[in-house]
Amino acid sequence: MYMDRESHIRLLETAVREAVDGAARIVLVEGAVGCGKTELIESVTEMAERAELLVLRAEGTRAEQDLPYGVLGQLAAAAPEGTLDVLPQAATGAGRVAARQAFAAAVERLAAHTPVALCVDDLHLVDEPSRHHLLHLAGRLRQARILLVLAESLHERTDDPELGTHLLRRPGFARVRLEPLTAHEVAAALQGASAPATAPAAAEAYALSGGNPLLLRALTEDGGPGRAFVQAFLACLRRSGGRTEDIAATVAVLGTLATPATVAGLLGLPEVEVRDCLGALGAAGLLDGAAFRHPAARTAVLDHLDGAQRARRHLEAAELAHAQGQPATDVADQLLAAGTPPPPWAGPVLRAAADRLLADGAHRRALECLEAALTGAEDDAESAGARTALAAARLAVDPAAAEQELAGPLTAVRAGRLSAPATARLARLLVTQGRIDETAEVLRELDVNSVAEERDSWVDPGRAALDGLSAFPHWPVRTPSPVTLPRQREATSRRTVPSAPTSATAVATQPAPGSPGPGWAAAFWGVPDWERATRGVEGAEALLRRTSLAETTLAPVLQALRALLHLDGPRRALPWTQSFMDEAARRGAPGWRAVLALTRAEALLRQGDLLAAEALALEARAAVPEHDDSLFHSWAAATLAAARTPMGRHDDAGREVCRPQPDRLNQSLHLLAHLKARGAYYFATNRYQAALADYLDIGRAMRRWGIDRPVVLPWRTHAAEALLQLGEVRQAARLVADQAASRDLAHPWVNGLTLRAKAALAEPAERPALLARAVDELRRSGDRLELARAMADLGEAFKEYGDPARGNMVNRRAWHLAKECGAQTLRERILPGRAGAAEPADGSRPAVHAELDAKLSESEKRVAMLAVHGHTNREIALKLYITVSTVEQHLTRVYRKLNITRRQDLPADLPFSEALDLA
Repeated sequence: MYMDRESHIRLLETAVREAVDGAARIVLVEGAVGCGKTELIESVTEMAERAELLVLRAEGTRAEQDLPYGVLGQLAAAAPEGTLDVLPQAATGAGRVAARQAFAAAVERLAAHTPVALCVDDLHLVDEPSRHHLLHLAGRLRQARILLVLAESLHERTDDPELGTHLLRRPGFARVRLEPLTAHEVAAALQGASAPATAPAAAEAYALSGGNPLLLRALTEDGGPGRAFVQAFLACLRRSGGRTEDIAATVAVLGTLATPATVAGLLGLPEVEVRDCLGALGAAGLLDGAAFRHPAARTAVLDHLDGAQRARRHLEAAELAHAQGQPATDVADQLLAAGTPPPPWAGPVLRAAADRLLADGAHRRALECLEAALTGAEDDAESAGARTALAAARLAVDPAAAEQELAGPLTAVRAGRLSAPATARLARLLVTQGRIDETAEVLRELDVNSVAEERDSWVDPGRAALDGLSAFPHWPVRTPSPVTLPRQREATSRRTVPSAPTSATAVATQPAPGSPGPGWAAAFWGVPDWERATRGVEGAEALLRRTSLAETTLAPVLQALRALLHLDGPRRALPWTQSFMDEAARRGAPGWRAVLALTRAEALLRQGDLLAAEALALEARAAVPEHDDSLFHSWAAATLAAARTPMGRHDDAGREVCRPQPDRLNQSLHLLAHLKARGAYYFATNRYQAALADYLDIGRAMRRWGIDRPVVLPWRTHAAEALLQLGEVRQAARLVADQAASRDLAHPWVNGLTLRAKAALAEPAERPALLARAVDELRRSGDRLELARAMADLGEAFKEYGDPARGNMVNRRAWHLAKECGAQTLRERILPGRAGAAEPADGSRPAVHAELDAKLSESEKRVAMLAVHGHTNREIALKLYITVSTVEQHLTRVYRKLNITRRQDLPADLPFSEALDLA
């Protein structure tokens, strides 16, 4: 089978022939375990039998190594009855010599009748009396029809000097050295073998087997390192004997820490002995230096260790590695592998290893380290610190479970038992979870003067660009009003709204006792002053450009993303959310990705992309196991309800927002999303007082937290809509007036919503102009759903004003926008009975769009788009800074190119979004 085997076979065939001819021959076969010694003995046996030699075969075994004359007994049993019954009794001195001479004479008498082949395998395991008898026989052989074949393992050869002297001087002596196969020989062997299609390539097979023929055969049988390979490896290891198994087991325990010195230190052996043994294992192809060639072999060795012994060895290895100053992650690997409570000294090492693993993105391994550290924590402070770190690691995998870990650390903070770095880490976690009240409480515990570094560690260096992050004022925190459950809310909906102006407007006009200043909370939510919006957007993007996602940067990243969303709308925020979601996926952090996915879903809702927001929220929720009392799942449910309500899926939305909510939702910013989604659900299902109560609760919470900014959540316009449905026009007007007085009115989204609300309160003659301005602002904001709503209102206003043709044209555009958003309810409102209408399925619509895009110039596109949106020629002229005559000329060319005769025939779904932006 192998290249050198032919020469070995020829040598043995010659020895057999010469023995038959009366010239005694001695062959010593040497080689590492698994290299074919036994196979060669089998070949000799077959040759001898074919040549009609009497074959007497024996084998040394570890079990019978201490049994005197055990191998001689095997030979005598194989001989004809009575021919070798010369087993001596215990003898000393001259008696031993006489016994050996008697045995040799008996063999010679037997060979006088028929040629004899004595084949003894594993000479190194032969009992000492039998070995001396065989060597004495070898020393007497001259002219006799005897072939003596002995096989010995190289690394366990006997120390008997006769093997090194007497045998070498025999005239009929030959040595056969079996070496591991070379890479070239392995390739030749694989080429000649009928290996499975899945068998490894030659280079891989050589790397896995080290050229060991037995391991190579096992690889080809299994098509890779499977069960046969493992069994062959263990067999080789057992046959290696001596301390080899202990040393191999220690190498398996130590893993990457294995060196001759560490193995010797763990076993208490001389290093030179360990080096010799490792060299023998390497020569046999079992190890590569002090490492296993395949993890399956290491696992098999570990699995064969007794459980208690294995745990003890891992703990000893951990202690040795710690004493040698090995990296904390290597020490932690040994502590975790032990599977037992760590020793008292291990806590700091495990936490240091977890920090390193978190930085490297190995979050699940970090969790294992921290869970082990927690079991070995000796006091409450150490336990709280470990649990804070555990929550940070768990956040990357399961944000909902991370919330459950913070009760202990919060208690420790209140008792003054949590270190400053752990307190800063806790604050960062609370920020990520949106727990604003508890964050404020924790930050008060940080001494601004003595632990500024720890405090600033979670406030990214880019905080100055996100106004307000440079200071953390202390303020008393008032507990928010509890979330009202559905049954309670129904009771609220039956109450009568007081006519006094204090009921709805008090939220906007009366200060909340103990409310915080706006600086910290606004920064928390990512809302710098609108007057410095440009600086805020640039600062947020600068922070995102230079920040890689990590446990320490997740909170600042979320703040910066919210700042972009609030200040510049979804178009600026969405690319960044996707970028960081992708990074979280690359870092193996599904929990981070889920948090970022919900943040992206918020931006998609602001864009009016209901279907995409729903899909992303479902994906985020599916990635995080369900937990009771979870803020994350409340956030996901609110996002789903906010998407499904405009879709007309009211039952689905109701199930999301009307289920029990965690108590701490009242202290979390996710309360706002929940109340807004539930208020929208109540409004859509005609429960206007219940909706109003939720919107007013939003206002109270935002004022209490110092973030009462329409750019974050324009609750006043939502509440005003509910008040109008209840006939409370005066209160609705006051809320709209309050929002109109906000500094955020410069934001196109806020201004557009405010103008739309003003139009609802205005006289019919005033509504078209207000709504036209609202449409312009909302178009700039990027919110397509609110744009569709404003356009629907504008269409109705045109009809009320006596211009139904113009109203129908605007309504058609609004209907198509609502369809793009997935807003089924709005489509039904605009064109009753046509909410389910579908676009052509044959692809003709995109073809028509492409044709229109090719026909019209950029100027014609801008004029056509504004005309579709219901603007008069004069209004178009003012917007584009051209004359009315020029507008008329553009429209004439548009009509001719589109083969229509009037404005009302313009397609409602013109595809010129870029022209709309330019306009």
